[in-house]
Amino acid sequence: MDYDSIDADEFGRGLRGIGLNLLVRDVGAEVAFLQGVFGMTAHQPTADFAIMSYGDQVFQLHSDGTYHSNPLLSLLPENPPRGGGIEIRLYDTDPEEAVARTEAHGGTILQEPTDKPHGLREAYILCENGYAWVPSRAKSD
Repeated sequence: MDYDSIDADEFGRGLRGIGLNLLVRDVGAEVAFLQGVFGMTAHQPTADFAIMSYGDQVFQLHSDGTYHSNPLLSLLPENPPRGGGIEIRLYDTDPEEAVARTEAHGGTILQEPTDKPHGLREAYILCENGYAWVPSRAKSD
């Protein structure tokens, strides 16, 4: 799919597997955070929507207003964190590099890069919408 030019109907019909939609207060701010900290690419970003790509993975950002008739909107908390309980793991991102860029892009470091017993070195970074982003790499021997 050409994410930069595809229309909504064709995009929706072409999605397969598992999908991830994140509701955010400010799509532009979340795009800037994801690009700045993790080097992601935004496709067709507007004030209400963006297609985001990370390697060959794709997910979507939606503003609250786009969910006006969606049953999830009534469940959103008035105050952050919105994403409590979800970890969005980025297995191809160096945790040290991501942490070094976090504060400049409005994120909060929950855990510095740490070697874990499950074979990964990872950090926990919270974006202003409350989602926990976990840049991870295989530990060095």
